[in-house]
Amino acid sequence: QVQLVESGGGLVQAGGSLRLSCAASGRTGSIYGLGWFRQVPGKEREFVAAITWSGGSTFHADSVKGRFTISRDNAKNTVYLQMNSLKPEDTAVYYCAARKRHIVTTSYEYDYWGQGTQVTVSS
Repeated sequence: QVQLVESGGGLVQAGGSLRLSCAASGRTGSIYGLGWFRQVPGKEREFVAAITWSGGSTFHADSVKGRFTISRDNAKNTVYLQMNSLKPEDTAVYYCAARKRHIVTTSYEYDYWGQGTQVTVSS
């Protein structure tokens, strides 16, 4: 089993920045990739970004390219999501997810999930 714990969410004004963290524990050797997803009430979970656990290859959704950056620190078993130039439409609960196989953007194909952290961007 893999446990994921997100942190770093909060309230920020439009144009501001936040950095989310996702700390992984347990059988981290089984992880191939980690992704960030976000969800607002009444909508499906949306892919934001992903990174391979060992190689550092990254993927970002078009909606966040140039504003968000995913990175990892293997020594700390932690993945980060640096969010800059935040917009009100970025408001959502952000989830970290881990997958044992290749990176995909569909949420249902991820094996482990964190509890989520709320990000609210005020206009």
